[in-house]
Amino acid sequence: MQAQTSSRFGASQRTDGDDILLQVRGLKMYFPVTSGSLFQKTIGHIKAVDDVSFFVKRGETLGLVGESGCGKTTTGRAILQFQKPTAGEVIFEGTDLTQLGNEEMRKKRKRMQIVFQDPYSSLNPRMTAGDLVSEPMTVHQTITRKAELRERTAELFRVVGLNPSMVNRYPHEFSGGQRQRIGIARALALQPSFVVCDEPVSALDVSIQAQVINLFEELQEQFNLTYLFIAHDLSVVRHIADRIAVMYLGHIVEIASGEELYANPLHPYTQALLSAVPIPDPRIEARRKRTILRGEIPSPLNPPVGCVFHPRCPIMSEECKAAVPELREISPGHWAACIKA
Repeated sequence: MQAQTSSRFGASQRTDGDDILLQVRGLKMYFPVTSGSLFQKTIGHIKAVDDVSFFVKRGETLGLVGESGCGKTTTGRAILQFQKPTAGEVIFEGTDLTQLGNEEMRKKRKRMQIVFQDPYSSLNPRMTAGDLVSEPMTVHQTITRKAELRERTAELFRVVGLNPSMVNRYPHEFSGGQRQRIGIARALALQPSFVVCDEPVSALDVSIQAQVINLFEELQEQFNLTYLFIAHDLSVVRHIADRIAVMYLGHIVEIASGEELYANPLHPYTQALLSAVPIPDPRIEARRKRTILRGEIPSPLNPPVGCVFHPRCPIMSEECKAAVPELREISPGHWAACIKA
């Protein structure tokens, strides 16, 4: 039944036309679990991403949110083909990336880049900041003349708010926010149209997070970028995402515009996430109703039958244990996978 759900959802998205840059249909990412030291036998699969479908329009930001371990980062890595999906389609600029060979994918990768979560571990500590930013251009041979390469590297430093005089410094000589700016400059080096932002501010101080998010917005407007912005904090994506997809245990449970999702959350899991976001006004904070989830997140090695959220759902019924709820359009542009929505 779940496969039928994703195909119906995917079919409804095909009508959006040329403004769709990325379309994901029925994406699955399973990791085998083996036993035995000499002759290993597969005894099960971790279903990190299980039949996920969504689209991203040109120039927009789709926020992908959920608890740690729900499959957000794996989804991003599968889209970029860092890991080959178990099943499904990833259609980028009209081409299904899952069908491409290594050389064809290498050419496509210039158009899609990633900004990693940890701005320190993602940068080679033995390379200068200038070399880190210029390396993609050297590898892909987009610029071959050294003078032009230095000029382009300095330009990228200025674009992300760094002084070009810093090009000869090493990553450890920069602050966390500055290191993340280096990572962003590196991602922009090949002039991509699509960038996966994998929790790019979660490792930064709160005072720096707003600056980096503002930078992402400025760069999007300047270079007409399209983002998949992965985060576990709904308060972060609220300021940057045009639409938000909520993920739980490898499944998309709700998709809506940012404004609609915050005003009218339909899935109980989304409601619980929003109730955990603090409100600055202490009087409103004291009066508002909290949604407290019971239990722990089930293991993706042995997910619940039926709705994957039903063991923790405050409005669960027997019907929820029997069938996987269809991700259906409740109102224009607002999708939810709940039989009671």
